Amino acid sequence: MARTSQLLYPQREPAPLRPAATVLLLRDGPGGLEVLMTRRSMTASFAPGAYVFPGGGIDAADAQAHGMAQRRTKQSDLHLTQAIAAIRESFEELGILFARHADGRWADHDDIAAIDRQAAFAAQCQARGLTLAADQVFVLAHWITDRDLPRRFDVPFLVARMPEGQTPVADESEQFEPVWVRPVDALTRHEAGQFFIIFPTIRTLERLKAFATVDAVLLACAVNDEPLWTSCPRAGWLAGNEARYMEHEAPFGELALVTPDGQIHHQLDWRTDQAVPLLQNVQRLTAPNPGVMTGPGTNSYLVGDPNTGYIAIDPGPADDEHLQRLWRAAGGQIKAIVCTHSHPDHSPGAAPLQALCTHKPPILGLASKPTSRANSRFTPERELADGEKLVLQAIGVDGEITHTLRVVHTPGHAANHLCLVLEEDGLLFSGDHVLNGSTTVIDPPDGHMGDYLDSLDKLAAACEAGGIEFILPAHGHVLGFAHQAITHLKAHRLKREAKIAAAMQALPQGSLQEWVEKAYEDVPPRLWPVAARSLQAHVDHIREQALS
Repeated sequence: MARTSQLLYPQREPAPLRPAATVLLLRDGPGGLEVLMTRRSMTASFAPGAYVFPGGGIDAADAQAHGMAQRRTKQSDLHLTQAIAAIRESFEELGILFARHADGRWADHDDIAAIDRQAAFAAQCQARGLTLAADQVFVLAHWITDRDLPRRFDVPFLVARMPEGQTPVADESEQFEPVWVRPVDALTRHEAGQFFIIFPTIRTLERLKAFATVDAVLLACAVNDEPLWTSCPRAGWLAGNEARYMEHEAPFGELALVTPDGQIHHQLDWRTDQAVPLLQNVQRLTAPNPGVMTGPGTNSYLVGDPNTGYIAIDPGPADDEHLQRLWRAAGGQIKAIVCTHSHPDHSPGAAPLQALCTHKPPILGLASKPTSRANSRFTPERELADGEKLVLQAIGVDGEITHTLRVVHTPGHAANHLCLVLEEDGLLFSGDHVLNGSTTVIDPPDGHMGDYLDSLDKLAAACEAGGIEFILPAHGHVLGFAHQAITHLKAHRLKREAKIAAAMQALPQGSLQEWVEKAYEDVPPRLWPVAARSLQAHVDHIREQALS
């Protein structure tokens, strides 16, 4: 975790969470799966005017009604309480009675007419001999309201099949205009400005699109009886508008690092004209070299502060304006320049950046190997040892301040690749070894898949041992959940390698191009020439393993 002294914004306590439950009532329509939605009151305190799924807060009475509810074997007490709350809210808001008689019959119009929506729900059901059908209510997702909002809820999104023979009738106080809609149609209408829905609803509908029938949804939810996903989104500014992201989306980790308490301050637009502060002691400057291989551009980082001076990581290409911005952002106080590896979008800027500095900082890194390409030759003034520490230290107004970068040798993407760990703040500067939004190319002979996978294991171990939470890559936004991201990346690589091995087995005399087309059929053909380079590395690794 980053030191609180290095955070950009004052810490604050997010609003407390309130337990609630929401239910997606589903049916199979003539055009496919449909979900019931209603419009919230324009005076509602939360999401006024939005189309939502029925639901509301969990009452103490919901937990006390376990004895009159049917439950599944794997249904926990918590999920049972949530299901009962969803059943109650569905009745209070829409007059849908999710209950059965002792003989198994669903509640009918007479039962619905006899129960007062404003009175105690469970007691009235019990008086009519009804049992709540909580066993037919499954957990789809778990949403926690964004940290920046003044009213926050901890709410499962539940799913159930609409009881036959019942018709939703809105209470006309909290909910209006019940409508059955296909997820794809709701999303299309929202994009056209005709059907206002909020972020969790949008993301839930996007995932619901993948299911063709009610049975398919319920079966997926019944497998483990746990949420298919859990999310507490984060927000930043993009193109002048608020933009929200789930945990698996590229900007989430950066928002978690810069504004851990959820304030909406951080700009996510890629800037090449100025430094982007990530912490008090970390700045990112992106070179103006966007492209297929570089994404939005190569990220250069400055670690340090005006008292300690700065270490520049990956000065990037020899772009005069970019290097001038790096120098100015450091106030000219660059103590060292470190290149994570020798590729032409990382190391050529080192010497001209050094020339800008009055006190010539050393250029550090690892020398390129004979296997490197001609445009990737690099010789540092001093080679860095694995585990070596680069320390910035000074006495400031608040006492001694230290920023320690530990070197981690990570061959694989390039033979001379290294990463850096900012020990005090749990940050990993990953160069090209781990990227955000794409997988790095392993290009033999300087790139080596076996070394790359071993280096991933080394980084995963470093993250676990050092409490590293964030990865700052040379391309893309900051990644969160560092250990999980590295573990997922290795699994992805091995899954791809298995597809390549299968292609080789199916076409033993095939060419690289034929293997690429078979193993990378999920990748756009325009990227196959790049994929072929990593495929060769996988082929080499497969053959090396066969010989070992």
